[in-house]
Amino acid sequence: MQFMGSLGFLVFFMSFSLGLSWMLLLFKWRAGRGGNVAWLSAYRFWVRIFALALVLVLGGGVAVLFQLGGLWSGLMERIGNIAGPLLGYAVISVFVFKSCFLGVMLFGQRRVSESMHTFAVAMVAIGQCVALFWLVVLQAWLENPQGARLFEGRFQVYDWAAVILHGSLAWRMGVLACSAALAAAFLILGVTAGQALRRKLEEGERLAFRSALVVAVVASVLQFPLAAGTYHQFVQLQPAKAAAIAGYWETGGPPDLVLMAWPDASEEVNRGVWRIREAGAFMLAKDDQGTPLALDKFSGMRPPVAATFLTWRAVGVLALVMTIMAWAVLLRVRRRGFDPGVLSRRSLTLLSGGMCLGAVGAVLRVWGDFLGLSPYLVLNAVTQTEVLGPMRRESVMLATLGYGVLYAVLVTAFFVMLFHAARYGVVPVRRVGRKP
Repeated sequence: MQFMGSLGFLVFFMSFSLGLSWMLLLFKWRAGRGGNVAWLSAYRFWVRIFALALVLVLGGGVAVLFQLGGLWSGLMERIGNIAGPLLGYAVISVFVFKSCFLGVMLFGQRRVSESMHTFAVAMVAIGQCVALFWLVVLQAWLENPQGARLFEGRFQVYDWAAVILHGSLAWRMGVLACSAALAAAFLILGVTAGQALRRKLEEGERLAFRSALVVAVVASVLQFPLAAGTYHQFVQLQPAKAAAIAGYWETGGPPDLVLMAWPDASEEVNRGVWRIREAGAFMLAKDDQGTPLALDKFSGMRPPVAATFLTWRAVGVLALVMTIMAWAVLLRVRRRGFDPGVLSRRSLTLLSGGMCLGAVGAVLRVWGDFLGLSPYLVLNAVTQTEVLGPMRRESVMLATLGYGVLYAVLVTAFFVMLFHAARYGVVPVRRVGRKP
């Protein structure tokens, strides 16, 4: 719970940070290309929110790394030859791209040319993708440790190409990009809808709304083929996770497609089942005879079924909700100049309340991956209990409570500052040497 909470906090703001960095690049590019100062107004507002999210990402990353070394103190002894270089590349990417260009992006707009400032914005966005690439590589390797072998208790790399160029890497990067796009788009849509409830929107706010809506519509469509490709990787590489997601307990006849249920691990049955009969075979791995693999084939080493099953169902529900919301808003505003002011107060309230749907969906996806990998930390090689640190239960509980309180305070502060900026706006940027 402690690690999942810290991981969720990191992913929540990381999705905002990554998505907003590319939205900001779009705003800057449109401002320079068309000369419309309204695009620059949109940039100046959302760069403040991006900066807040980025600070929380950096702080959350430190907590996750600290817990990896504390909660599972033996893990790095096993996988240090792989995780060490990959984490090092991620840190170097952060320093090279963000440290070199982030200051120019946030504080140098008055001191450099517009083209150089746009270049700095682009490099910050690219730098985030490069840093996250190495983390995705590490996650993919943990779920399918190829290119290395376990020798005397430690993994030794014999093929770095196999470690990095994982078969599921493209799918994972696609899901990451789509999740970040949805997180940023729904945040912009929600904040702009909240502003439209109180007053008439300015042109820059309407342009930000239109851009976010287009991104949300496109990403809501792309998320489904990306999810299908990623799940196909689960079926091939993690049959226990696939069986848990499908809720398929016993090997037997054609499996049902379980849409919703409550998995009961004590009785190994699904309660309150809503299903399509004999339509779930595509969700499961199969043995050499073509028989779908059920959870009884992984007795003792299967993931927590109820948590895995329900988490991925929540991911699916959120994906459908975001798709319906994005397309419904598009159909309402496309003939009215993409002005959210034409929406009813009820629609604006719903859109404002859904500003975190994309980020929550990203968190649930990461939690679902972590739960589905259990009880392993490295699939079929290293279990969580093997590398647990020597800590007392009371210490872990107290630390978990402390992290929870801290994260609640930080999330509250972020949204307080976000709503304050949305209500009162930001101070315009003036170039040095020019009169106001």
